[in-house]
Amino acid sequence: MSDDEPYHDGERAVQERAGVRAAARKIGRVIGDAITPAVAEFLARRITLYVGSIDAAGRVWASQLTGPPGFVTASDAHTVRIDAGVEPGDPLRDDGTAGARLALLALDPATRRRVRVNGRVERADRGEIVLRVRETFGNCPKYIQAREPVAVEDAAARPVERGARLTPAARALVARADTAFLASAHPEAGADVSHRGGTPGFIRVEDDRTLAWGDYQGNMMFQSLGNLAVDARAGLLIVDFDGTSTLQLTGTAVVDWSVERAERIPGAQRVVEYRVDEVVENPRGNPIRWRLLEPSPHNPARA
Repeated sequence: MSDDEPYHDGERAVQERAGVRAAARKIGRVIGDAITPAVAEFLARRITLYVGSIDAAGRVWASQLTGPPGFVTASDAHTVRIDAGVEPGDPLRDDGTAGARLALLALDPATRRRVRVNGRVERADRGEIVLRVRETFGNCPKYIQAREPVAVEDAAARPVERGARLTPAARALVARADTAFLASAHPEAGADVSHRGGTPGFIRVEDDRTLAWGDYQGNMMFQSLGNLAVDARAGLLIVDFDGTSTLQLTGTAVVDWSVERAERIPGAQRVVEYRVDEVVENPRGNPIRWRLLEPSPHNPARA
């Protein structure tokens, strides 16, 4: 990457294959390396934060952090502080240490606004993570379901369940989900976490270790797919917005560019096939109850 080229090799390759390279170069001008006052104010109002991380074994995970407004702050243009304890059993508990590369996604479901901040951990102690910003940028509001928080519970922690396959409960949660968070990583650029959304059931359960979903038209930057083109390891987080549970998966994701397969999924331009290596089910991982206001008008109809 250079000053006039914000993309790494994998992102450029995917942009070329998708035929959007010229458009992506123009859109890439929104990527910066500093927190603006508007973004700082947006971060300070969040009650959730989605985090992409890489564990000691190189596996990639996506996690949810929650807290009152102000638990995420930008202390200056290049530093973000997160004051939130990590749930017991969440891989981020070990991944968010000094020197680690983390990706943050701040999302306001009510307005469908989202901001991504990627960087490296400067300090992590006593429940606080201090992140040195490498890049930050906004994303389009497509495929975000409008929701508002209706209750916050001080839920007692319960033991998480770990396994190598999706349990019936996990499969049921995936099958009804309209939102997911995909974490990926590049060996030089570091971690990234992005939003995925669609009509409930847009993530298809192929079997107890395989998922698939259509990749819809987005902002044409292809950060996630660009990372996967270089390193297939990926994390997936699904939150039960109506209940209390979270589902974290780590595994590998491969992009299928077959036109014939994409045509079988409404709105899909490609298909992402996800192979599960490990499952973390937390029955009390989500303390916030949400009310659905409106599905995204961009959601393709379910087949």
